[in-house]
Amino acid sequence: MHIPDGFIDTPVSVAAGVVAVAGVAVAIKKAPTEIDERRAPLAGLVAAFLFAAQMLNFPVAAGTSGHLLGGVLAAVLVGPWTGMLCVSLVLLVQGLVFADGGLSALGLNIVNMGLIGAVGGYGVYRAIRRVTPANKTMVVISAGVAAGVSVVLASIGFWVEYALGGTTDVSLGAVFAAMVGTHALIGIGEGLITALTVGAVLAVRPDLVYGAQDLLPPLTVAPPRVVRTGGG
Repeated sequence: MHIPDGFIDTPVSVAAGVVAVAGVAVAIKKAPTEIDERRAPLAGLVAAFLFAAQMLNFPVAAGTSGHLLGGVLAAVLVGPWTGMLCVSLVLLVQGLVFADGGLSALGLNIVNMGLIGAVGGYGVYRAIRRVTPANKTMVVISAGVAAGVSVVLASIGFWVEYALGGTTDVSLGAVFAAMVGTHALIGIGEGLITALTVGAVLAVRPDLVYGAQDLLPPLTVAPPRVVRTGGG
């Protein structure tokens, strides 16, 4: 999914960079509304997990391989905009330190894996939750399904970018079939990993799962205690 330098022409790369910068700016503004002092350490752990997970590839079919995108996983755990920041930070470090994804294509990768993957994927998650029972099982299932869908959506995002500014001679039909077909299979693995991870956190600390806040009991404020003192 990481787009290298030169695969998409300069005008489209620059346009995606502008969209990515705008998205990150919105995320920086909205992230404080999603996390508090309890969830802030989890955001750091999510970013570290995504960084490690994206370095590991798993075989898919016909010699191809894929890796976890993690957008929905991050969004369900710490919020869509905080999740986007986690994904963007991981992509920046990968591009700068490991040359995994080109720097000129950083905006393209943030749009695909951050905006489409995390924010768009969380929209899919919320849409599923609105029409399913409100319980922990459906949180896990919804996260897994949304994660799988988000991978396909991100691959379609790449195809649109390639259609607008691809620099190779491969036909649009061939690119669409290769990207969407392969990432549909990758999405199955993404969905399973996301569901298992969200389920594990939900089992031990449901209060930390941003996407399951509606399942928490409402906070109640105890009435103040009246201390009576002896009088004359």
